[in-house]
Amino acid sequence: MAAFPLLPSAHIAPKPTLHFIKASTSDLPKTSPSPSSTKPQLPSLKPHHNIREEARLHNAATVTTNHPRFSAKYVPFTSITDPSSSDESYSLDEIVYRSQSGSLLDVQHDMSALKHFDGAYWRNLFDSRVGKTTWPFGSGVWSKKEWVLPEIDYDDIISAFEGNSNLFWAERYGKDFLGMNDLWVKHCGISHTGSFKDLGMTVLVSQVNRLRKMNKPVVGVGCASTGDTSAALSAYCAAAGIPSLVFLPANRISMAQLVQPIANGAFVLSIDTDFDGCMQLIREVTAELPIYLANSLNSLRLEGQKTAAIEILQQFDWEVPDWVIVPGGNLGNIYAFYKGFSMCKELGLVDKIPRLVCAQAANANPLYLYFKSGWKDFQPVKAKTTFASAIQIGDPVSIDRAVYALKNSNGIVEEATEEELMDAMAQADSTGMFTCPHTGVALTALNKLRRSGVIGPTDRTVVVSTAHGLKFTQSKIDYHSKNIKDMACRLANPPVQVTADFGSVMDVLKKYLLSKSH
Repeated sequence: MAAFPLLPSAHIAPKPTLHFIKASTSDLPKTSPSPSSTKPQLPSLKPHHNIREEARLHNAATVTTNHPRFSAKYVPFTSITDPSSSDESYSLDEIVYRSQSGSLLDVQHDMSALKHFDGAYWRNLFDSRVGKTTWPFGSGVWSKKEWVLPEIDYDDIISAFEGNSNLFWAERYGKDFLGMNDLWVKHCGISHTGSFKDLGMTVLVSQVNRLRKMNKPVVGVGCASTGDTSAALSAYCAAAGIPSLVFLPANRISMAQLVQPIANGAFVLSIDTDFDGCMQLIREVTAELPIYLANSLNSLRLEGQKTAAIEILQQFDWEVPDWVIVPGGNLGNIYAFYKGFSMCKELGLVDKIPRLVCAQAANANPLYLYFKSGWKDFQPVKAKTTFASAIQIGDPVSIDRAVYALKNSNGIVEEATEEELMDAMAQADSTGMFTCPHTGVALTALNKLRRSGVIGPTDRTVVVSTAHGLKFTQSKIDYHSKNIKDMACRLANPPVQVTADFGSVMDVLKKYLLSKSH
């Protein structure tokens, strides 16, 4: 039965889609040369040249005299919220994670140089790179290189051509269960290691590769993880030939998540604590040993993750959705989405940003409680076990970033109980998706906001799916087996046991088909 039987969802007219007319090169202002006009003639290439070598030759041949020099630096996050608070800054080639006052750092781009080119130029440039195999632009991250790590050499980049993930029109789910006609799911889990973490890890490991070539004191890269971060880190470090070290909370992640760093050759420590305990230990270790810290405390990763927001705009032909719903644990990703959207607005690619929703598991909900208090009293919580294990975090590192993003996007925070998130995941799967529990958290938030009328039936809404459902098969097996304590598992669909004879099979099939005819 539809969740909104009184809504005439079948009769809702789709929201008209606005299509930007692509500007021709002659339409662009002189300060915004077209991508093709700025390309020099490539030297003739020998048949044995690979795409990395072609990029190296192209880079050497590119004339930069008439172009601004794009750059970025670390600044205290407090100077983002209050520009007059500090003039402290660091090169991205320095190994530094926090400001002198102990606050988080943020990557700040030279916006004046980027503004030398108008929004039409950037739209055309980014669109011209989609689907190409040109190194490194086949990546959804590195196709926005000027906005990510502008000064890194192409040859230092470690990429699996991540990103460019599917934006799925959830037609049946939206119509049958929510009375919506314009619901989309951004499948960030359709990526190299099966989660959105690839988007940030390609940036971080590429920068580490650069630092090692500069003879900086970096022996390896380490992280604390609830699963997905370790998978991404180990894969990209393996591709680069850089040692990776992973601190995992013992017996708290799925086997599918545990096997990835092992298979990719990481040095894995299974520690008898939760994620917050692992995070504390890795911070202490990286302060003493020449191991580069890869957790979202490190703002480099957010530069890659923000490109998912830009991809969403590209996939809608630069039309801005009304809502974007993001699961939240350590809370870096909600800020990354805000940063991607706000950069597009500031640089003239779009004229507004969507409203953001951060969705938390009720068993690990410090941001939700802070939001409900009117942003008056933040208190870390002791995270309880949740099927959404990647967001089982009670003391999020990026709390200030998340609050900034939500306040500046007129955002909302919602929560999902264990039963709500598992039912939402099962319901989505029944319409052809195969989602992770974290997506179930985001879908529960959508359901609640839809029921309350905050999100309207024709609002263009994007739910961010952060990981592939194949990483969480055990939770799906337990649900459909009705093997979860104190949970009804009302949408369970277990196999029907039947004897191997024609009559028994026919009886079962007739009963099933009769139930579907009503």
